[in-house]
Amino acid sequence: MRKLNVFVFSAALMAGSLPMAFPAFAADAPVAAPAPIATPAPQSSSFDIQEFHADYKPFKIGDIVPDLYRTKEYQIDAWKIRHLPAPEAGSHWTYMGGNYVLITDAEGKILRAMKGEIFYGH
Repeated sequence: MRKLNVFVFSAALMAGSLPMAFPAFAADAPVAAPAPIATPAPQSSSFDIQEFHADYKPFKIGDIVPDLYRTKEYQIDAWKIRHLPAPEAGSHWTYMGGNYVLITDAEGKILRAMKGEIFYGH
């Protein structure tokens, strides 16, 4: 009986002192910083795209479009009807490869691109 009491007492003592025996591990563990909450850009939408293809050629934001897409025939004046945001000063919307592309008037640099489905998305 004495051995049983000693064993139970030892087990209880060990169980009670375990959290106190290893406090250094918890204190030394690196604490992960909470992940920053990603906030979308105010102008961003689910129709925005970064890359697209037109005339079998890939295009991305910052590229210069061919002169064809800078002509009046491709310029989109009725951007509100197509649910596009207003073009920035010195730029206009054009249509390339099934997508709407905002380009600068001066050099034809791509500022923004949106999927063609935006027309039906609202």
